[in-house]
Amino acid sequence: MLITNPASLERFSSANRLWQGIPSIEVTANGRIFAVFYSGGETECFGNFAALVMSDDGGATFSEPVAVAYVGEDARAYDSCLWIDPRGRLWFIWSVMPDSRVEFALCEDPDADGLVWSDVRLLAHDIMLNKPIVTAEGWLFPVAVWKPGLTAGLAGGSDGLHETGAHVYLSRDEGETFEKLGTVDAPERWFDEHMLLEKKNGDIEMYIRTRYGIGKAVSSDGGRTFGEAYDSGLGGPNSRFYIGRLRSGRILLVNHYNFRGRNNLTAMLSDDEGETWKGFLLLDGRDNVSYPDVKEADDGFLYIIYDHERGARYSRDVDYSTYEKAILMAKITEADILAGELITEGSQLRMTVSRLS
Repeated sequence: MLITNPASLERFSSANRLWQGIPSIEVTANGRIFAVFYSGGETECFGNFAALVMSDDGGATFSEPVAVAYVGEDARAYDSCLWIDPRGRLWFIWSVMPDSRVEFALCEDPDADGLVWSDVRLLAHDIMLNKPIVTAEGWLFPVAVWKPGLTAGLAGGSDGLHETGAHVYLSRDEGETFEKLGTVDAPERWFDEHMLLEKKNGDIEMYIRTRYGIGKAVSSDGGRTFGEAYDSGLGGPNSRFYIGRLRSGRILLVNHYNFRGRNNLTAMLSDDEGETWKGFLLLDGRDNVSYPDVKEADDGFLYIIYDHERGARYSRDVDYSTYEKAILMAKITEADILAGELITEGSQLRMTVSRLS
């Protein structure tokens, strides 16, 4: 369900969260910034919820949750995503276990004083973490069904009802209906977390999280069929990344570069359709920085959100009480990336969206 009543949202406030991570970001035409991330319990487990916060002062401050996706303590809402479609509607998308579904709600006017949401709808099965893309044929959504064994103890994932793999779903009618197209089962894929990119020649490229970094597969028929997946050569520590086309025509990649684990989160640009990369602006060189998402806003800035030291209890041998448990944001331009440093007035790194330390 989607919770919006202020009295009911108090239990999800920062004062009551033990950890947080896996964020997504959007910015409206009027400059309102939305961020979403998930939390609940002590780690990634049943009871998780996705919390939506916002900023009306350019990211200087963010609200406590204005909406929360929550499905109870015997299930989990997780891997949430924000997207503003070509009609200006804000999509709040989240995944659900153990029912293996992707749900969403729409806000027709995300700049309104009071946000009004649609009923919650089913998009597909099973997980969707990253933004859709818009093509001439329609909107393409990257939805995955995880391979068996990744969600031990939580159910979901491969429930035997749905083909595992990194899927593409097409909506020809602006989100009214969804049609499943092609699937990639990349060797050594790991949670998939795939992204789609339309090339200038019309091909659809799929980039997939793998044990060795980032796998890649190419479709020449709009995402209906894909060739064999192979190593993209982009590298990475088996973690989420971001790749997308900018209005300038360049391709933006945010990934770990010259990394030792999840550190050195870096933004880079390509002028030649991903053949070579330049700029290499270090966003955050610390350990435990991960899971970037990006919005290119109408003000010319790139808003890049990520987490630092989530604080989720993955190991009994780590003292998570010292962790920052932060959702952070960089506000930069293409010029900054090409220069390898901040040269644009208003650019800033490590802006705080939410911090629990």
